[in-house]
Amino acid sequence: MTSRIQSATPGEHQGEQATGQAPYPTDAGSVSGRQNGREARASLDELHETARRIAANVERVLVGKPDVIRIALVTLLAEGHLLVEDVPGVGKTSLAKALARSIDCTVSRIQFTPDLLPSDVTGVSIYNRQSGGFEFRPGPVFANIVVGDEINRASPKTQSALLECMEEHQVTVDTSTYHLEEPFMVIATQNPIEMEGTYALPEAQRDRFTARVSIGYPDQQAELAMVDEHAGHNPLADLEPVSDRESVQRLIETVRSVHMSPEIRRYAVDLVSATRQVPEIRLGASPRATLQLVRASRAQAALSGREFVVPDDLHTVAVPVLAHRMVLTTEAHAARRSATDVVRAILHRVPVPQGSNHR
Repeated sequence: MTSRIQSATPGEHQGEQATGQAPYPTDAGSVSGRQNGREARASLDELHETARRIAANVERVLVGKPDVIRIALVTLLAEGHLLVEDVPGVGKTSLAKALARSIDCTVSRIQFTPDLLPSDVTGVSIYNRQSGGFEFRPGPVFANIVVGDEINRASPKTQSALLECMEEHQVTVDTSTYHLEEPFMVIATQNPIEMEGTYALPEAQRDRFTARVSIGYPDQQAELAMVDEHAGHNPLADLEPVSDRESVQRLIETVRSVHMSPEIRRYAVDLVSATRQVPEIRLGASPRATLQLVRASRAQAALSGREFVVPDDLHTVAVPVLAHRMVLTTEAHAARRSATDVVRAILHRVPVPQGSNHR
């Protein structure tokens, strides 16, 4: 399928870094299966190679941020959505567009503004004089990867247009339901510093994002390399797809088959439950967060070349998956405690399952 870039403007219908690891695995195993007489899942070797190609492609644009790229890949393989939150100019939109362009699939981009309408996102029914009936014109959300730039600049009414899309992978317009093609991923960006003319994402919206990442400023060496390579040329202009929609869907099937032992499942539940019992937290993580933590840890295990999940996988993805879902108390803010600090404290406090074999 050929990439198709769409844009939507008003009136047109169209966290945190993980531990220092390479954005692609170093080991490989195999997970295989057949569905309808054909290979339904990719091997871990294929997952390793595809992830390496995508990561290398994105690194041409986002220099010196392998941890951020890895979390983006984890979110993609976990069938989730990614929120990129940071100050202007650090590459939020570049990360989203580079990941989208690395996969040969349908891609759309929505520039969120205060006057953007829900129909500008989902689509609208238009009367056809020739047929004498209404025809549905799909909006930009009908794509495999949807890049939403500055999502918090749109009104809550327009933001809510994404709720059904992100959770149920479908759109309901005028009592008719339209299903979105798989895979489906929303990559949204927002600036947490500039609050003038913005609308904070409600808890229900943040909860639908599998992970949140903060890119942060590059170190001096990475910034110097960026100046040398990007000052006279935009690397996004030459970025070519290194995978396609069918291959990514096969990798997702592989991640679904990664084994998680009962002890590890219980550990995931204990971690999320602990967020509801900490005095510094007014609103803890939801059961949806538990499911997203499990899916993300499976993707992390697959990227590490394993067919099973270990506690370290949950530790790697816990902060990006859980921190943005929690609401801290006034006392916690006054003490300058962040949600990231609370999640890390929970990881130290909740007992890790004993035993070396979690197969």
